[in-house]
Amino acid sequence: MDEKLQQMLKYIRLSGLLANWDRYLSIAQKSNYSHARLLEYIVEQEYKIKQENARKMRLARARIPEKYVIETFPFARQPKLNKKKIINMYDRFDYMEKCRNLIFMGPTGTGKTGLATAFLTHAIDRGYNGRFVAFAELVEQLYQSVADHTEAKVIKAFAATDCLLIDELGYVEVEPVQVGLFFTLMNKRHKKKTTLITSNLGFSQWSSFLKNDHLTAALIDRLTENSHVINMKNCASLRPKLDPVS
Repeated sequence: MDEKLQQMLKYIRLSGLLANWDRYLSIAQKSNYSHARLLEYIVEQEYKIKQENARKMRLARARIPEKYVIETFPFARQPKLNKKKIINMYDRFDYMEKCRNLIFMGPTGTGKTGLATAFLTHAIDRGYNGRFVAFAELVEQLYQSVADHTEAKVIKAFAATDCLLIDELGYVEVEPVQVGLFFTLMNKRHKKKTTLITSNLGFSQWSSFLKNDHLTAALIDRLTENSHVINMKNCASLRPKLDPVS
């Protein structure tokens, strides 16, 4: 490849073609491609490269602390979990296509975050943008936005996310202003975007940290109106047990 062609490919950002030029020509020669077929093949390969790069970018922007996939979840160690139901929800993908929330409830260590992350990653792989955020971090950002007078901007950003995973809801108590902002966010996402939630508390306990019975009831109503609840309260902890100190 001559230098002028290299410069043009760099300028129009066809990095895949630049990196694979010799390989593409070799494949075309071995397969006896016509000029039209070679051009079609190059476009197909560039499209795949662009798609993969975009997927990697979406995954990086999601800020997922640990990557999980459904194929490696230890269902064998959670016999009380309805594997068939979960796999069906995952494969049908209607949680994204119909903006249905998924709420994972159960004790610490049962795999709620792992499962929720697998669903989030699945959405990202299928072309949706997503975001992982701990509940404590989310409400802190919302609270800080009030001081900065940027609450509308912050809420708009989270409301626009196709698939938002809110992890560990209920681990921290929140101030009244945070409850109001959180409800506003969830209300904006209602039936428009998909929200994934993990919590170690049942719905009847949510008022203990939200401290507002009216907004708690309204929030639960919004979240559950169009959702799947994955109850993991009877599941065992997957975390290794520490040996007692002698």
